[in-house]
Amino acid sequence: MSGAPMLLDPDPQVAEAAAFQAAMGATDAQMRDLEVYRLMLEDWNGRLNLVGPSALASFWPRHALDSAQLLRLAPEALRWADLGTGAGLPGLVLAILLKDRPGAKIHLVESLAKRCRFLEAVVADLELPAEVINGRAETARLTVDVVTARAVAALPRLLTFAHPCLKTGAVGLFLKGRTAQAELDEARQDWRLDAELIQSLSDPDGRIVEIRSAYRVPRR
Repeated sequence: MSGAPMLLDPDPQVAEAAAFQAAMGATDAQMRDLEVYRLMLEDWNGRLNLVGPSALASFWPRHALDSAQLLRLAPEALRWADLGTGAGLPGLVLAILLKDRPGAKIHLVESLAKRCRFLEAVVADLELPAEVINGRAETARLTVDVVTARAVAALPRLLTFAHPCLKTGAVGLFLKGRTAQAELDEARQDWRLDAELIQSLSDPDGRIVEIRSAYRVPRR
């Protein structure tokens, strides 16, 4: 059979990683750490079922980018709390990208012990500026610059979890989907909020809820 030789499709992970690096300006060292994290997540997931298959298949365009974009909204922030971090999204991605920033510290709050074992392994292997806290989000009492969460709870309940951080001056950056506006409207029934919705870079339907202040008000 004549003609040009058949070319194999390139590894999609390689192409997606390159696109992520170009979008976020990540260094080669940061990309190596992110790839180690991705591979550890894949390995541990086979034993502990940490995340669904889609989280592995779309790691770079959906999950890594979703997490990393938060740094553009708070470029000077060094102390972060990630409530209900799960398998480390967004907290571990943030810790990798802030690894070489003096004074950086990411608090990874997670209630499930098996996930904490995974988080601790990644933190140790990559020598990240992060602390794993095995506890419930609503019990965390941390003084940070930013409190964040992804896929933890609807905003009205999430604000209860995050309020100890918010009332000490933290900004809230919460990753949400297409229900963000409805959740914000519902939250305003119980909270006086200085808040806005920001378009996500990783999902056309996604929004980041930025909370600059939150005060609980009684319902009438």
